[in-house]
Amino acid sequence: MKLASYVLMILLLNACGTNLKTKQNAAQNAATNHLQLGVAYMRRGQNEMALDPLQKALSINPNYAEAHNAIAVLYDRLGKNDEAKKHYQTSLQIKPNYYDAHNNYGQFLCKNDEFAQANIHFLKAIENPMYKTPEIAYTNAGICAVRYKKLTDAETYMRKALQSNSKFPRALFQMASISFDQQRYKQARNYLQRYSNVAKQTSKTLWFGFHIERKLNNKEAQVQYARLLRNQFPDALETQKLNQLEQ
Repeated sequence: MKLASYVLMILLLNACGTNLKTKQNAAQNAATNHLQLGVAYMRRGQNEMALDPLQKALSINPNYAEAHNAIAVLYDRLGKNDEAKKHYQTSLQIKPNYYDAHNNYGQFLCKNDEFAQANIHFLKAIENPMYKTPEIAYTNAGICAVRYKKLTDAETYMRKALQSNSKFPRALFQMASISFDQQRYKQARNYLQRYSNVAKQTSKTLWFGFHIERKLNNKEAQVQYARLLRNQFPDALETQKLNQLEQ
């Protein structure tokens, strides 16, 4: 009888443990679904609609680092800096090596005039061996350095980004811009050409190309850029600037 009672107790405990695990898994799945819905809204620019599912994800699992990171990005977009900072910090307290949160928090800090701290977080993202796209954090670190007129640092970061991924469009365009600012116009042209090989031209890149060729006194290339700008982006601000320039 004692043995039978003991076996029954073990079976009941195992059943309780299984039920608890099932409930935990179901709760986490629900939190994940809310997170994915919130992120989907954010990707479509529907930021106000993203808030409710992200808050629900965190109400289900307050220790969900990915949800804290996502809602921090959202609060940043909504101009709620205190809330954004709190959730970035919570995300990294829960998951100290979370490279996406380090990268996003770095961008947030840079935008809010905390260059040194921003740099620390960019480097923490880059140093994580699990981070498969370090070119993103390198480029963000470089853009931050440009913001604070640290062009040497910016160029170093952009070169490292391109060492990681030689076809990363943002780094190529930023290197073109840095080269232009340093009056290395042929180098700027080369980087912009590399950019155009891997990404679609925008009104901004065409306008920039026009200025590069103007510095190089290449009339034919200027005409080509002007034609592309007018044909592809007739209503763009850059096209209006071009028309004013050529009046």
